[in-house]
Order: sequence, then C-alpha cells, then structure tokens
Amino acid sequence: MVALGGNAITRGGQAGTYAEQAANAHDMARAVCALRDAGWNVVLVHGNGPQVGNLAIQQDEAASIVPALPLFCVNSMTQGQLGSLLSLALLAEGRGRLPGVVSVVTHVMVDPTDPAFERPSKPVGPYFTRDQAADLVRERGWDMVRDGERGHRRVVPSPKPVGIVEVDAVRALIEQHMIVVAGGGGGIPVIAGDHGLEGIDAVIDKDFTAQRLAASVNADALVLVTDTEKVFVDFDTPDRRAIDEMTVDEAAKHLEDGQFPDGSMGPKVRAAVRFIREGGRTAVITTADRAGPSLDLGDAYGTERTGTRIVAGVR
Repeated sequence: MVALGGNAITRGGQAGTYAEQAANAHDMARAVCALRDAGWNVVLVHGNGPQVGNLAIQQDEAASIVPALPLFCVNSMTQGQLGSLLSLALLAEGRGRLPGVVSVVTHVMVDPTDPAFERPSKPVGPYFTRDQAADLVRERGWDMVRDGERGHRRVVPSPKPVGIVEVDAVRALIEQHMIVVAGGGGGIPVIAGDHGLEGIDAVIDKDFTAQRLAASVNADALVLVTDTEKVFVDFDTPDRRAIDEMTVDEAAKHLEDGQFPDGSMGPKVRAAVRFIREGGRTAVITTADRAGPSLDLGDAYGTERTGTRIVAGVR
C-alpha cells in the first residue's frame, strides 16, 4: 500500500497545469513500477489537497453561472481526474508489462459521532474577506476561520475512516495482480442514512485511509511517501537526528513526547503505528525513490539509500 500526497502531483511553486501534474505523475509511476518489478503487488492511495482546493475556487468563481456542488462531490471529481492521470502514467511507464491498472472511485465510511464533527479544523478552498466569510456563515452555515494573512477560509471536520465501501472490489483486483488506484483524497466521506449511504462534507486524512485499506486487504507493507527522506526526532534542535528504523513502541513513545506534530509527520507516524499494531509487517516513511530499497530491508543498499522503517520489534 503506497500513500502519495497531493503535493507530489502539484508541487510547491507550480501553477497546477495539466502538463505539470502529468510530469509529476510519471515520476511517481516510475517508483511504483520499480516496486512492481521487485515483486510487489501495489495499491496506490493519493492525496488531493492542492487539486480539490483549486477546484473549489473554480466552483466558487462560477457559482453565478453553474450551481456549486457539495465538497464531497468535489472530492469525487478530483478522484476521477487524478485517478486518470496516475493510471495513464502507470500504463506508460509500465510499457506493456503490467496486467492492468484500475482506478476505483472510493467511498469511505465515517462515524457521524466522531468528535471531529464538533470541531471542524481542516481548511479547504479559497480565501475570503471578513465580510464574505460572515455572509457564508449566515447563508451556507459554513465554519470559517482566519487563516494567516491572506484572509478567512472554510474549515470542515476531519473524521477517522472506519470502513472502505469498495474494499471487496479492491481485493478482487489485487487477486488479478492489477495495480489499483483507490482512496483518492482520503476517499469520499459517507455515512449511513435512512435510504442508504449519504455523502457528508468532510476531509479524511489520506494516510489514515491508506492504513485502513491496507489493514482491510491484509497488506504486508505500508509506504507513506513524503518529500523527506527520513523521519527526524528533535527536529528543530542542535540534537536533530534521522531515524533509520524504530519499533512500533518507540514510534508511539515519540508521538507521546510530541516529536511528530499533527501538522507535520504526526498523521504518517500514527498511521504507521496503527498499521503495525493491526498486523502489518513493515511501514516506511520516505521519498518515492527510496521506497523499494527501504522495503528490501536496506541490506543491499545501506541506510544512505533507505528511509525510515517502523517495525513490530527489533530484528
């Protein structure tokens, strides 16, 4: 299970053009194909932060012409767009040697009693002036907060995933040795309603969705791709040091000590801990190009070419 951030597809400083996103997708596809060549079945979960933000701006700007859609619909639209982008890149980089690539529009169950619904905290979409924010609170019932110097933004809940609706389809595709793209943007959040599943405006952390899906399909390894080669402790101090490998108990202790903030490595380390404690073998946090060497235990590479591994106990 490989979890890829939306920032890896639209990188810092980029405008987010299709050509930019396609080039970045090919970089990721080469790393995934390298894992496949090493003998791994791969399921790819991707983020959509920059893309859903841009689409939310488009929705707002065109609202006087075409009705804006709910956030969970905007999420599904980016799942389709990014799923296509990644699928085409994987097929191109696979050069005919892949059995197939399938992108699955994925709905993720959340608990309506999750405390996150009482404390919306995830900023989404464009910036507004104070007066515009007040109008949106009154007219749409949105929760708005000041976000830095650029203005006010909408904040939505970020509940934990409790189930993957399409998990049986993902399992079936894995059994056919397909590369599967699923859980885009953390999945489309849904709850059980009176007449079936209903979408709800929220944002699920894609690392937690990747962990939930990994546990559901009995994945051996969870790879959490980031732009940092290794995880560090004492990051902002002279004692800063990189971690090559840590046990799940060591990782949990570092979390308790505040070494991994929620706005940084916290969600990735929490997802890794949960994955190992639910029966996973290995979790890796690193850049895309180091994923393969890290999963190969680094024996043939040395720690200079591997990321941070989280394991059940000392080898």
